[in-house]
Amino acid sequence: MPENRPLLHATAVTKTFPGTVALDGVDFTLHSGEVHALLGENGAGKSTLIKCLTGAYRRDGGEILLDGRPIDPRDTLEAQTLGIGTVYQEVNLLPNLSVAENLCLGHQPTRFGMISSRAMSRSARQTLAQYGLEIDVTRNLDTYSVAVQQVVAIARAVSLSGKVLILDEPTASLDALEVRMLFDVVRALKERGLGIVFISHFLDQVFEISDRITVLRNGKLVGTQAIAEIDRTRLVNLMLGRELEQETRESGRTDRPEGEAMIRFRDFGRGGRIAPFDLDIHAGEVVGVAGLLGSGRTETAETLFGVTPHDSGAASDAGKPLHLGSPRDAIAGGFGFCPEDRKSDGIIGDLSVRENIVLALQARRGWTKPVPAREQAAMADEFIRRLDIRTPDAEKPVGLLSGGNQQKVMLARWLATNPRFLILDEPTRGIDVGAHAEIIRLIEELCARGMALLVISSELDELVAYSHRVIVVRDRHHVAELVGAEITTNNMVAAIAADREAAL
Repeated sequence: MPENRPLLHATAVTKTFPGTVALDGVDFTLHSGEVHALLGENGAGKSTLIKCLTGAYRRDGGEILLDGRPIDPRDTLEAQTLGIGTVYQEVNLLPNLSVAENLCLGHQPTRFGMISSRAMSRSARQTLAQYGLEIDVTRNLDTYSVAVQQVVAIARAVSLSGKVLILDEPTASLDALEVRMLFDVVRALKERGLGIVFISHFLDQVFEISDRITVLRNGKLVGTQAIAEIDRTRLVNLMLGRELEQETRESGRTDRPEGEAMIRFRDFGRGGRIAPFDLDIHAGEVVGVAGLLGSGRTETAETLFGVTPHDSGAASDAGKPLHLGSPRDAIAGGFGFCPEDRKSDGIIGDLSVRENIVLALQARRGWTKPVPAREQAAMADEFIRRLDIRTPDAEKPVGLLSGGNQQKVMLARWLATNPRFLILDEPTRGIDVGAHAEIIRLIEELCARGMALLVISSELDELVAYSHRVIVVRDRHHVAELVGAEITTNNMVAAIAADREAAL
């Protein structure tokens, strides 16, 4: 990495939203000819910092220098004009236009006042040749792979900006060969002197392509280090905010249920989302899932529940084939699923507590067999009492409740279906300490009653406290299974941080 004046230098950047400090005096520097990884868990402040740099947000404090000059972009177009371009995981181009039209959009070559398709195609071919890409530029963009679309998006961003390129999860939907192609492009741009910000949850890729790493946590700067000066374990600790020695319990539970598995998954997976895995689920067992955000934890849950149906392997229930092609199939099989984002994927804020609780049961019965009003009211009252949902009555809109009480309403929804297997994705995220403790107690109570649970959590100490087994997920692969006394934060962090090639 060149030791020169920073190309981009952000100092004490601050951004607040009502009730939240999203960025708290964050510093960030980027040099020409550098790939700088920006890392952190969900809510760390990565996206907010990028939006402040690109003008999508106006910062509340701090200073940003580009080439040594103060900048304050009012929108993304101004940031692009200044020299800062961004390429997102979801390619933000026009798939129904040709490759050439996308590359030249807004600055199409003309002849006699008319757009020249021939000149546009020639310009597009010359541009893509710089990236080693020889394709038919007259074809629509959506006829090409995601990797090719990413390269086209990068080529357009560089041609419009040309100083700073921000890559936000560019490899999330790519296979190994496509990642290699994209990294060849990134290295070529680095040689040309661009400063590149690389955001990714794939640690192997971060260590392969990056020169330096900056870690954010809870809106604050944790630290910046050269890639050669940090190992994976230390990096994971910085991201998660804990040292290996900090454990609240020595190991996981040792009272694992004996006997045959209730549900078996064999070679179960979904191409591009989660690699095939084997998993046995026993009645009365809590299976924890550990891994960094984006590692494949949620993808595992959504594949098990049929949100994204599996395309390999099979499931069986007591030795009989179990079809899981959709959430409806999963519900019919006795599954329940509380997703991570309760506001967008879980609760329906304008509906009442009662209506939210009865929703899954009604879906299982079918809309031609409505749950009687009296049964709905009794069910809602029972779960309000049983889970201590703080609401004046069952008819209050659930969107007006606190986060912890909304989480309890989601749990009540699935408990009302009397599931055999309940999947909980980050059940304690974003709730207060009291509700947090109540959710943990409820997990242990449901386990004691014989329900099987799969619980995804970023809180490793939680997983140690209640799990009989822990599956560790990294880079969309199930890489380790810890049982009983093996379940420690040390072992989980070590498995998360392990170099896959070294492990092989």
